[in-house]
Amino acid sequence: MELLRQVLTRGGGRCPLVFSCRKSKVYSNDISFKGVRSLHNLQQGQGTKGRRKAYQGIRISALRSSSMAAENSVNTSGGVPTAGIIIIGDEILKGQTQDTNSHYLTKQLHSLGVRVKRISVIPDDLETIANEVKQFSGEYSFVLTSGGIGPTHDDITFEAVAAAFGEKVHPHPLLVGFIKAYFKTDDLTSPAMKMAHIPESAELHFGEDKERGIKSRYPIISVQNVTIFPGVPHLLERAFSLLGKKLYHRPGTGFSNGVVYITADEVSIASTLNVTVSKFPSVAFGSYPKLFHSYYKTKITMESLSADDVKAAEHHLRSSLENGLVIDYVEDTISSPWDHINKLIATSTSLEKPIQEALGVLSQCFEKYRPEEVCVCYNGGKDCLAVLHLAYAVLHMQHPESKLQAVYITEDRSFPQVTEFVQQSANRYNLDCEILPGPMKAALATLLEKRPSIKAMVMGTRNTDPYSATLEFFSPTDDDWPSMMRVNAILNWDYDHVWDFIRGLYLPYCSLYDRGYTSLGNQDNTLPNPLLESKDRIGQVMYLPAYKLTQHDQERKGRISSKH
Repeated sequence: MELLRQVLTRGGGRCPLVFSCRKSKVYSNDISFKGVRSLHNLQQGQGTKGRRKAYQGIRISALRSSSMAAENSVNTSGGVPTAGIIIIGDEILKGQTQDTNSHYLTKQLHSLGVRVKRISVIPDDLETIANEVKQFSGEYSFVLTSGGIGPTHDDITFEAVAAAFGEKVHPHPLLVGFIKAYFKTDDLTSPAMKMAHIPESAELHFGEDKERGIKSRYPIISVQNVTIFPGVPHLLERAFSLLGKKLYHRPGTGFSNGVVYITADEVSIASTLNVTVSKFPSVAFGSYPKLFHSYYKTKITMESLSADDVKAAEHHLRSSLENGLVIDYVEDTISSPWDHINKLIATSTSLEKPIQEALGVLSQCFEKYRPEEVCVCYNGGKDCLAVLHLAYAVLHMQHPESKLQAVYITEDRSFPQVTEFVQQSANRYNLDCEILPGPMKAALATLLEKRPSIKAMVMGTRNTDPYSATLEFFSPTDDDWPSMMRVNAILNWDYDHVWDFIRGLYLPYCSLYDRGYTSLGNQDNTLPNPLLESKDRIGQVMYLPAYKLTQHDQERKGRISSKH
């Protein structure tokens, strides 16, 4: 049972403290801690003579310039410090709690130039923990444990780490004072005081973020090359964010990385990859197949201490593959949209005019209407996706503090892939999204009841859509419809413009488009476009992706009724 201990931030008076009787249950108490200032004074060597004497000789590491990383020079892998992570807890092994700490720690350590060699998940058993810690400590530069440092019978990490090094636990005076002030007890046998009993040779590490002005008031404990972290994810992450760099980073060390995205499968490029791997032994390669990705089929990663070696390996692999197999895929073109939009305009002459035209319409829209008066009608389709991305970019530039409003109007028997993609889009673009049942007219009326400030609706309509030939960039709704201005920014775009824009920016899109659907309705009125029917390697029927359609006037041929 682990008691959550929140690393206290600056300030006196009333300080929040987080408790838990299990990692999955968190309770917050706002308690008055008068001892914070006196504890701080003790750390600074102030206070009464008796107190000062009591704290002499305590080993405290306030993140000195000589960090653990600088002191530990053994157990490296090719000059790279190594780490082993030990996740402790019966609840992990029983499937009651999902471990996220190992993923977080591995990612953070890798960014600091530490190679994680092993992750172990073990039960709340003293002998098991002690043996694992002892073995890891001898094999790796750093050992990080997570969990088992609370007040209950199964919180035994401190005792186990002490046993691993032939030590016992003892009440640390600084921690005793801390626990006494919070829990109003000086009984060293109480459950709370269990957390003050740490290995005899333990060091205390207090974190600090000078830029944000944050200091931790509760320490993280280490013994030799073993650091003991809490099991609660947000407490572990907070502690690591304050301590990780100084504990584990060695100046001048770190990995250089490269990545190549390939449109062929692993089998097709295996021989070429193997030659490259053998030619560059100092580079670690990783090959990751993507069976259903819209842009690539294989991702090759490269990692080395030498940036020159990575650069040479990447160049060799790229030049060894057939033309057209390697793409300059970008995983995120949404966070900084303008860099990628401007690059696309500069490199694609056919898109320059359509994009500039659409941006002009949307800029005019956000100049005429405030952000809270504009909403995007988004259904997860390709046209809506294109206009959503452009609207997001314009809003991001003109009103960076505002969220883009959107409405998703559902219909009976919607494709689950569409619904899932809409939710993913809402997350990617941080949309303030309203989900309403159709039909369209009733849904818009409901939307205006819920959000009466909306005056303009950005649409993904093109003039080739049914009943859209006479529309203009700004077209008010008909008299018998809820009153708003329809903003048709991509009105003059054709089918190729939409797909060249989406794929030119490597935007994620609904997976149905890769299965031959070219216009999305619902499951009752939409089929793959028969013009995209083809055969796979073994002769089975399959459909080419939507962007392969060449007869653009047949975009809606997969619709059972063209009126839908």
